[in-house]
Amino acid sequence: MANDDVALAVNNVTKRYDDFTAVEDLSLAVRRGRIFGLIGPNGAGKTTTIRMIVGITAPDVGNIELLGRPVNLESQNRIGYLPEERGLYKKMKVGEQLRFFGQLKNLAPRAADEAADRWLEKLKLADWKNKKTDELSKGMQQKIQFITAVMHEPDLLILDEPFSGLDPVNSELLKETVLELKAAGRTIIFSTHLMEQAEKLCDDICLMNRSRKVLAGSLREVKSGFGRNAVALRYEGETNGVLDDKELVASVKDAGDYMEALLAEGADSQELLRRLVASGARVTKFEEVEPSLHEIFITKVNETS
Repeated sequence: MANDDVALAVNNVTKRYDDFTAVEDLSLAVRRGRIFGLIGPNGAGKTTTIRMIVGITAPDVGNIELLGRPVNLESQNRIGYLPEERGLYKKMKVGEQLRFFGQLKNLAPRAADEAADRWLEKLKLADWKNKKTDELSKGMQQKIQFITAVMHEPDLLILDEPFSGLDPVNSELLKETVLELKAAGRTIIFSTHLMEQAEKLCDDICLMNRSRKVLAGSLREVKSGFGRNAVALRYEGETNGVLDDKELVASVKDAGDYMEALLAEGADSQELLRRLVASGARVTKFEEVEPSLHEIFITKVNETS
């Protein structure tokens, strides 16, 4: 991968707290203009990694580079960060609060106000500008916190569990906004333990467990390399024992209005289809099924726990 393609590079980073290793020998490269999923169970080391990227803490070993240069205080203004634990001032009015956070990122007061107004309108919060934070619902506060992370137009946006506390309508609004930011060329790190969200949003992923990287690559590469061979199947009539042949089908499970057949190692899906048709069964659905990110997550976490 060319250096010009890399927005963020984490190079052999380790972080320890006394006898506990939070992150061990982690390396990853986040490509420009893509959504990078930092995924894993709670306690895997995701938040510690993010805290090192944004400069809250420093690695004991290794280094981190943003746009080809070491991360430092100056480069932090090029990063937007939505932490998992929110940090709004409860008695401060929304507009004043956004101006304050904008100025922390070197925006002039007028520029901060203009950016705040644009984002409040976009996220349907304009009517709440002069309300105090503690008058807002949890979901509204979440959207205000998101605005503090994006209003200075960062090169790198880091979202740690961004959908926590949002109802389905606002989750969809935030998802659309994130995809718009990606389309505009922003680089985004999305940290979560919810695989369905990661699968819908991410171009690339790094799966962490017990402080270490256990799997990384583009979502397509990860799925194609998982080694799972299954088909979604619906049929009418008898199969004359075809699905019971363990040299062809390892297992079959009910998936609602169809069945999912996991093929035996080395078996060919087209051979299964040929034999089903030859048996006299009327096949109405036959589709190869790639593994979900959730399945990969569960398998890899169990392997490394």
